[in-house]
Amino acid sequence: MTTHQTSSLLLGLAAIVLLARLLGALARRLNQPAVIGEVLAGIALGPTLFHGALSDALFPAGIRPLLGALAAVGVAAFMFLVGLEWDAAMIRGSGSLAATVSFSSILLPFGLGTLLALYLMDDYGTGDRTAFMLFMGIAMSITAFPVLARILTDRGMTRSPLGVVALACASIDDVLAWSLLAGVVAVSGSAGPDQWRILLAVPYLLGMLFVLRPLLRRFVARRPALTLTPTVFAAVLVGLLLSAAATEWVGLHYIFGAFLFGVILPRTGGERLRADVHERLGELSGTLLLPVFFLVAGLQVDLSHLDAGALGTLGLILLVAVGGKFTGAFTAARLNRMPLRQSAALATLMNTRGLTELIVLNVGLQLGFLGKDLYSLMVVMAIVTTAMAGPLLSWIIGRPADTARPREAAVPGHTADTVSTAV
Repeated sequence: MTTHQTSSLLLGLAAIVLLARLLGALARRLNQPAVIGEVLAGIALGPTLFHGALSDALFPAGIRPLLGALAAVGVAAFMFLVGLEWDAAMIRGSGSLAATVSFSSILLPFGLGTLLALYLMDDYGTGDRTAFMLFMGIAMSITAFPVLARILTDRGMTRSPLGVVALACASIDDVLAWSLLAGVVAVSGSAGPDQWRILLAVPYLLGMLFVLRPLLRRFVARRPALTLTPTVFAAVLVGLLLSAAATEWVGLHYIFGAFLFGVILPRTGGERLRADVHERLGELSGTLLLPVFFLVAGLQVDLSHLDAGALGTLGLILLVAVGGKFTGAFTAARLNRMPLRQSAALATLMNTRGLTELIVLNVGLQLGFLGKDLYSLMVVMAIVTTAMAGPLLSWIIGRPADTARPREAAVPGHTADTVSTAV
């Protein structure tokens, strides 16, 4: 790197961290998840404003690959922390309600998304029609566990019947959505001539779940006083990076390996260790690395040329995304005899997308499933559906008098102070 590139990189990082914190704090003042402000910070520094003059000045072409590398590390860390927070016991204890709501809130928007892809094929389709249709279905099916958990935490609802069911539904949605996306990536041929490597994904998964996980459980069980020393933290980071690298090498995306490594780390006996990992890695990721990801995502969003046709397409995208999720979840909840208001509140919560949707959209952009024009519109959809969840929930069930934010109710990868940057 030249001196100019180094100074440009450091200046650009300072700008995105500062703007993300300012707009994130403003979003919180407006009772919105901080991710709304942080995503808008990335878009504001991108080509949408001033015809790209600001983004070209702050982030010249020579440093953008470096920003992309930092963003990839941030996404890997975030996905690891989401996996670390994922708890199968929560799903097992939720009964059939969570399962039926989750399946319904994925199948209906998935089907509607594929039909919408058929309609958009001529104007926005990519070379691989099947991958485009499947990806659009997945993008419409996403529910963001972190932002949903944050909304419930802000309202003191994490242990309420509605909160427990909503978290279980979001957990199931996470697994189904990531599994569907992994399948699309696997069959799309994105690995090129080394596509045979995808066959190694199955033994890798089995080895992680049935060999490494039991070994880690025994290791933690024999050391009940294990704390997060620099050596232990380094070991966690090495495991995270190796797992992410492995799934990237076999032809899946690195996010799957990062998520899987978080899932297999022991829960029983390692509660303090997990909390310490959340705090230490979450602060770095949420304060620096994820804002860089929002910038990298925003650099691909150009809304400066929106016309009536694009606005019409955006309206269709929002109709399918919101209507499909809400109808699927609401119908399943009512069939399970959930009260009307509770069913509507649950369906509203299932419509939150947040950072999870942005990660999925960036995977689609990187692998050629989406073009930049449609990607830009889908990012707007992610912002709108995330922003509307809180106000709609207040309208449906009201805001509880007790709105204290429990410090112990952490969302994946963050303490109460830093959680906002994850959602």
